[in-house]
Amino acid sequence: MNGPEDCTGGVCVTCSDQALPMSVVRLLEGELAIVDAGGVLEEVSVALVDPAVGDTVLVHAREAIAVIAHRSDNEDDSDADADSNSDNDSRKDGDEQAR
Repeated sequence: MNGPEDCTGGVCVTCSDQALPMSVVRLLEGELAIVDAGGVLEEVSVALVDPAVGDTVLVHAREAIAVIAHRSDNEDDSDADADSNSDNDSRKDGDEQAR
């Protein structure tokens, strides 16, 4: 990425006044990473943080400034929800039997 011609609508998503969450797609040499910026891949510096692929980082001006969610936090929670719901159902059945 070399300048405004690389930016959508003339504005880089990482050059706005706010930091935005982005998912790390690939780590590169030289403390760089490719991140998913809402369907657009961008190269950013990860010199200030220690992310892993799949982590969500907060990016401002092409610099990752914080890891805000780790890959395990980002994984689909549907399995956990299903387990939680089955546990709740089991507890309900047990409560009804106790009455």
